[in-house]
Amino acid sequence: MSRYLIDTYRSLEVYTPGEQPRDMQYVKLNTNESPYPPSPAVIAAASGEAGRLQLYSDPTCAALRDVIAGLYGVERENVYASNGSDDILNFAFMAFAGRGGRAYFPDITYGFYKVFGDLHGVDYTEIPLEDDFTVDPAKYHGKDGLIVIANPNAPTGLALSVDAIEGILKTNPDHVVVVDEAYVDFGADSCVKLVSKYPNLLVCQTFSKSRSMAGARLGFAIADAGLIADLDRIRYSTNPYNVNRMTMAAGAAAIGDNDYYMQNCRKIEATREAAAERLRALGFTVIPSKANFLFAKSDRVDGETLYLELKKRGVLVRHFTAERIRDYDRITVGTPEQMDILIQKISEILGD
Repeated sequence: MSRYLIDTYRSLEVYTPGEQPRDMQYVKLNTNESPYPPSPAVIAAASGEAGRLQLYSDPTCAALRDVIAGLYGVERENVYASNGSDDILNFAFMAFAGRGGRAYFPDITYGFYKVFGDLHGVDYTEIPLEDDFTVDPAKYHGKDGLIVIANPNAPTGLALSVDAIEGILKTNPDHVVVVDEAYVDFGADSCVKLVSKYPNLLVCQTFSKSRSMAGARLGFAIADAGLIADLDRIRYSTNPYNVNRMTMAAGAAAIGDNDYYMQNCRKIEATREAAAERLRALGFTVIPSKANFLFAKSDRVDGETLYLELKKRGVLVRHFTAERIRDYDRITVGTPEQMDILIQKISEILGD
């Protein structure tokens, strides 16, 4: 870093994205992207806007918000669109905790929560997961600050019930509860249905996983109109044109093709369960997942060695170094053919 960076940011521990090596062709199972392409309508919609890039995009994202609202049974004023769901999470830490405020989230979860907490000077508490990696909702009752729950959680893939989330909301009426539903379309239940009952609920979703648009950078939130207005106040103070024309059109088309994407989700779920059984047959412990990835470990090879040996063989998975999960690897669910290659390479490594 340069000598010009102010001291406030010198000690930041930044988020580490999944690696994107270019040295060879990999079976890429490390960043939870969809193995299926966007629908033809999405590609056409994005291409149709390419010839109008000389014009600013609509800062209100009205057309996109309208189709999202229609799908989820809410009003436009309840929908917020952004440049990826990470932007929404960033603004939520800024708006609802802020410098000197408090926040609570699990000790094993999406790594950006700590980064945003540090970035905005939030006094955050990491609440340990249970020994089986589940979240105990009672530990989030009656807190004095922002609460952030990834549901399903990452990297474990485990999910709380809507009733459990509602218990957290009921006991924290004076603080915002963010439910990060990046993976909800792969078999978990959404908390969007609670938005009309709880003005402190902010549900955050993304087009990156279930809607095959990780490269487009598009996310959205559904919440009480007051919370949406709060997020817009910050967005209009930073970057009001934060969703570009092509992405906005692609997002609206993706919502219009929702059946295509939900069918892909069902295929991914079936592939996930088949792969989990095959890993268990090889002696792996596999956490039951409601996401598009598996979290698995073997007593025959440690997590880092498995990750490195798979990489040598052209298969990328994600390894984390935190003490509680260093024996595990997170494996994105790809196509059946990609999972066949994964199992074949693991069998080679294990000598089976």
